[in-house]
Amino acid sequence: MPFPRASGILLHPTSFPGRFGIGDLGTAAYHFIDFLTNSGQQIWQVLPLGPTGHGNSPYMSYSSMAGNHLLISPDMLRDQGFLDDSDLHHIPEFPLDHVDYDAVIATKTPLLIKAAENFHARATTEQRQHFEEFCASRAFWLNDYALFMALKTAHDGASWHQWDEAIAKRDPDAMEKWRLQLTNEVFYHKYVQYEFFRQWSAVKTYANERGISIIGDIPIYVAHDSADVWAFPQYFHLDSETGEVSLMAGVPPDYFSATGQLWGNPIYKWDVIEKTNFHWWIQRFRALLEFVDLIRIDHFRGFCAYWAVAQGEETAINGEWVEAPGVAFFNTLRQELGSLPILAEDLGVITPDVEALRDRFEFPGMKILQFAFGSDNDNPFLPFNYVRNSVVYTGTHDNDTTQGWFANLSDYERGRLLSYLGCTSNDGIHWDLIRLALSSIANQALIPLQDVLGLGSDARMNFPGKADGNWAWRYRPEALFTGHSDHLRHLTTTYGRAPRPRAHQS
Repeated sequence: MPFPRASGILLHPTSFPGRFGIGDLGTAAYHFIDFLTNSGQQIWQVLPLGPTGHGNSPYMSYSSMAGNHLLISPDMLRDQGFLDDSDLHHIPEFPLDHVDYDAVIATKTPLLIKAAENFHARATTEQRQHFEEFCASRAFWLNDYALFMALKTAHDGASWHQWDEAIAKRDPDAMEKWRLQLTNEVFYHKYVQYEFFRQWSAVKTYANERGISIIGDIPIYVAHDSADVWAFPQYFHLDSETGEVSLMAGVPPDYFSATGQLWGNPIYKWDVIEKTNFHWWIQRFRALLEFVDLIRIDHFRGFCAYWAVAQGEETAINGEWVEAPGVAFFNTLRQELGSLPILAEDLGVITPDVEALRDRFEFPGMKILQFAFGSDNDNPFLPFNYVRNSVVYTGTHDNDTTQGWFANLSDYERGRLLSYLGCTSNDGIHWDLIRLALSSIANQALIPLQDVLGLGSDARMNFPGKADGNWAWRYRPEALFTGHSDHLRHLTTTYGRAPRPRAHQS
């Protein structure tokens, strides 16, 4: 699905400023959307929005369909009457520039529990009806997710395959017993999902009314320790006795890694899923399209063929490529959802069959400027090699910031870059790369907010392969000043990406 010429900013909501230690869906979210509008932008890209577990990675979520309750704004809950001013008086001092996840969880969880208790006691008839309608309309995933999270707490946070065998294997009697035993806990997890959806829906409506479309992110794989795998084990390669992963996801050795990448997620049993007409996958897309307008598919090549590594391997070397039913899946998805608002993350070693799958459905691929200057003129990331139906980034959440990247370039790459630019401006190399992205023929250009702000490597969002300290960057409230907005709007207008004035209704 080709998209109109436009541009936008990549920023995950956890990076908003705010007094609760993590970005949330309160005032800062609306201020950021105003910044997008004032800057002439039409797109906001976010990372996966699910509840995070070990490592706080949005790509390793406890559910592929739930929302991250840590993004709920306590101020909004107070405004609804489910928290009192006194509940918010003793919030500790949090770091301004990064998220301390442990401290945030310790602070926000009691507030969310109290809000759930107050909702249970104080909600109006209309509010209760809205809550019940929400639960009924999301029953496909919500019932299992709420019970899964309650069970994790009851089992001291252990992975589901380490629970009591009866409940790990979803014995009907055990399921009923635990549902009754954990009634209050299950209600809490349903309630915080309700509040997340309510607050996110208001933010999305505000953005859409101002001409801003939201791009979401769907990881191809799900975490082993997730409600998805516990609820639908028949769709994954698992050891039938232990519940552990029997075939693991990853990528083979390449130029960047002599041993490849072993992610550890369970591989899909695509033959079983296909016999259901891809029902679970269709539900994933439906759920995400409630959050967002467009979807970026992470590791798109896995829909063409995926790298499978057997249980017990410590690296990704000894794997094999296995064909996936990408054509059948996307045909079914199109039949169910109509025109597909999908972008393909087609980075890495991409073979002609992957390109053919992408192009068959007219999915835009990704172009990364930071990858453009390390080789010759055949480099597909050089702007003169782009096609219009593509999305250009200065860098993604997995890259260094442009300032950090430039500071660490080899002499060869630095020389190639400066020769390509012809000259550099007085505004900084980050604005030179932004100008290069916006001036390209790619229909869409997306810029991490860190590059708009001209920040260095300490503002990097993720460092692949680094276990700790990722996903934590936050900007300060004063960062979004009008000088950034005016300069970005000027460049956006210059290169034909600004929104056209809306016609007045007579």
